[in-house]
Amino acid sequence: MSTTSLTTKYRPQRFGEVAGQEAVKRILSRAAFEDRVAPAYLFSGTRGVGKTTLARVFAKVLNCERGPAAEPCNECLQCRQITAGISPDVVEIDAATHGGVDEARRLKEDVGYSPLQSRYKVFIIDEAHMLSKAAFNALLKTLEEPPGRVTFILATTEPHKFPATIVSRCQHYLFKRMTQAELEAHLHGILDREGVAYEPGAVSLIARRGAGSVRDSMSLLGQVLALGGQGLTEADARGVLGLAGQDVFFGLITAMAGQDCAGVLGIVREVLEKGLDIGFFLRELAGSWRTMFLLRQTGAQGAALAEITQEEAERWLEAAGRFELSHIHACWQMTLEGQRRVMTSLEPALALELLLLNLTYLPSLVPLDRMGRTAAGPSGPGGGGGKGPFGGRSVSGHTPRGGGAGSPGSRRFGPQEGTAHTALQDDGRLPRDAGDEPRPDTGGRPELAVSHEPYPLASVGPGGDVARSSDQTYAAGVSEREEAGPADEPDLPEPGPSVAPRGPATWEGFLAHYEKARKQGLGIIPGLRQAGGRFDSGLGPAGTLVVACGNEFNREQLKSPDALRKLSRLAAEYFGAGAAVSVVEQNGQVRPGNGELKSYVLDRPEVRRAMAEFGAELIDIKPRG
Repeated sequence: MSTTSLTTKYRPQRFGEVAGQEAVKRILSRAAFEDRVAPAYLFSGTRGVGKTTLARVFAKVLNCERGPAAEPCNECLQCRQITAGISPDVVEIDAATHGGVDEARRLKEDVGYSPLQSRYKVFIIDEAHMLSKAAFNALLKTLEEPPGRVTFILATTEPHKFPATIVSRCQHYLFKRMTQAELEAHLHGILDREGVAYEPGAVSLIARRGAGSVRDSMSLLGQVLALGGQGLTEADARGVLGLAGQDVFFGLITAMAGQDCAGVLGIVREVLEKGLDIGFFLRELAGSWRTMFLLRQTGAQGAALAEITQEEAERWLEAAGRFELSHIHACWQMTLEGQRRVMTSLEPALALELLLLNLTYLPSLVPLDRMGRTAAGPSGPGGGGGKGPFGGRSVSGHTPRGGGAGSPGSRRFGPQEGTAHTALQDDGRLPRDAGDEPRPDTGGRPELAVSHEPYPLASVGPGGDVARSSDQTYAAGVSEREEAGPADEPDLPEPGPSVAPRGPATWEGFLAHYEKARKQGLGIIPGLRQAGGRFDSGLGPAGTLVVACGNEFNREQLKSPDALRKLSRLAAEYFGAGAAVSVVEQNGQVRPGNGELKSYVLDRPEVRRAMAEFGAELIDIKPRG
């Protein structure tokens, strides 16, 4: 094999040899064939996608002695000179080193001269965004009044740095990043022309490492082929390029699923000792989370979307089954956001360890903003800073439920007169009547609402059945499907008969109770650790646990039937029997119902005095706002 680099040896010399960029090739070839050439072109795109290569091919086809043509002949004097880089009428400028105003003035003078021996004078300015402001201004005057038979081709990776006046005078073509399939096909063609045997997995790995860049992929291929041997193997590619194998990622995912700290740290040490590329390792890890998420969401279609084989899809689907879907989604996001922090850290090894341990113990982590709210004092969640029905301060969560005579709290316990109720058994389940038909019970308790407003108590219909709201509501401690038998209810820890809080009526105390119940078999409530909350004793007959979550995905997880049942059971255990639960948006307000408002108003001394003096009757209440 020649000592010339693969990038130089196999640089395309015709439009048809350029990998990808089909739309741009078709436009430029047509323009050359019809001799309709613009004064200036702007080629933008990531590195290694063919901007400079297509600029040179375009310069050749414009000046080919057999033109106008759609492809250069590569045989005439003009084509051979341009290929060798010695044509006097095709000038290549590197703006990174020649971007000053003096070079721009010199360029302006050269533009005034006609082509020496070609039909067009072509100026190719690479990394054109590096031109100084003065150089752009000098170039602008030339583009405003372009001379005949002169065209500019500006190539850049950062088109946003161009003045709008320059862009508006150019034909702007965006070069796309190469797809995995296009890169693999291109590398297969190179290896076939070199006569080198190869494993498809090795080519796929190099193409994935190339990240859409043909030049990077070719350079990596040359680096691996420099190892020698009988052919290109996947093991050689991973060893030379410092890439982790699939077994490493499967082992890491398994250790994370079991919260195996020693296993995770052992894999980190293995990655560091082998000198693997940390950046690409994290990129592959993010791809692993993405693969698991797609497989869980789309099933068999996920294999094609993730560009993996069916055998790999089965392994990843098995690994994905060890996590909650919200856990996978959060790990995917944290890995993507953590790449930059790890790579720019002064201690990348420690930063990598920290990131992987955070992913491992994600369900148990407490958000920093919640710690800040705890340190802020009693005005935080559950600390007595709640609002009453009209925006005033409500009774603190530590206040006993009984309340004083004539206060709203005195009306919270027991069934109201004239309302039928069914008492819960000691184990929190509904009793069965003679016909074994379950009957939902409110028992004077507020129902758990998933919207912003708590719903009124269920009323008894003419047939004796309890009428339920059309929206999705749940009574604390009651299963979602009342019509199912006891065998259909989830195996949750049974609540105790407590009616007073087991600890401080705060969100932090509730989370501690949740952690204890989780370790005793309750299971994970997805999104709870990422949410905030407070216990408002002024909402509902027995108080309401308000769970506030700003992330829509986590909020939907908390609103699922399974999560609501678990939250209801935990609220009844910790805050007392009858405590309701409401899942709201972050900073959302829970508006009290008419029953709570009426009780609040009737207990006001000035209202009672006015009603007694004028013989008035309370008809309706309309809160402000």
